[in-house]
Amino acid sequence: MSDAAIQVQDLGKRFGDIVAVDGVNLEVPAGTVLGLLGPNGAGKTTIVRILTTILRSDSGTATVGGHDVARNPDAVRTIIGLAGQYAAVDGNLTGRENLRMVGRLTHQRKAVIGPRADELLDRFGLADAADRPVRTYSGGMRRRLDLAAALVHKPPILFLDEPTTGLDPRGRNDLWTVIGELVADGMTLLLTTQYLEEAERLANRVMVIDGGKVIAEGTPEELKHRLGSTIIEVRLADAAAAERARGRLESVGTAEVLDDGRTVALTVGDAGRAVLEVVRTLDAAGLTPEWLTVREPTLDDVFLQLTGHKAEDAPAADEGAEPARAGRGRKRGAA
Repeated sequence: MSDAAIQVQDLGKRFGDIVAVDGVNLEVPAGTVLGLLGPNGAGKTTIVRILTTILRSDSGTATVGGHDVARNPDAVRTIIGLAGQYAAVDGNLTGRENLRMVGRLTHQRKAVIGPRADELLDRFGLADAADRPVRTYSGGMRRRLDLAAALVHKPPILFLDEPTTGLDPRGRNDLWTVIGELVADGMTLLLTTQYLEEAERLANRVMVIDGGKVIAEGTPEELKHRLGSTIIEVRLADAAAAERARGRLESVGTAEVLDDGRTVALTVGDAGRAVLEVVRTLDAAGLTPEWLTVREPTLDDVFLQLTGHKAEDAPAADEGAEPARAGRGRKRGAA
């Protein structure tokens, strides 16, 4: 018997002529984090909505916590938490009232609802604003409250759909710390994100999704190894110089001219050696760069190598633009 907390086989979903999910297979062992990495429209949100019983698949099977999501959705809802792309909190209630309401909806004992709400407000840095109406909260504060609400009933399995949307850098890092603590306590997490850094920080394994299909999977380190660990970008005076530089730099690594026509991006494995080789090669060719930068791979680098297009150029196969609050009544595990 599989010890997977989440298991999906040949999952498919269409919206009219659009194939949003196309034969996806995935498995998330209990107590681990799977990151679904992809651009808007890749199919990530559709997968999450099927697994959290908001949508029904057209084909394939999916189980969460051993329960079939189509045959036994009520059982699934009792053991999961979900925070979607849009904060599904009531702006007319205070932060404290929102969490207490979720406690009642998830059938928590009256004696534990208040202390649990206070605990989460403090943990997410919302204690000082606990008694203010949520309509007065900033976007980042609403996002943190939504995440806190997903944890009120202490679910063993948590779905986070682009969790850092609306968070500033400090809030993002605070959230990453909280998620790390949850996983250390044994929680299973499926995370969707557009950011390689987020997937690398949080996930044990990463699946890259594009056009509803899984196009790559592995640990963050395995995926980085496929890309080369470093990107060197060199800006030249004009397009002709950039094309000349690209041809010469192919001896150092995988080189291509970016959309601006003047910048050459070079994917390399050994940054120190490669930078020296780039400078020597350009000097030998009589090419003087306007600037040179060295950086880590981004999502665009992943997609450019795996699909031939940047993330923002991906076709919209997902219905994820629809606000998640459409499934609000089923969100936290409440019947």
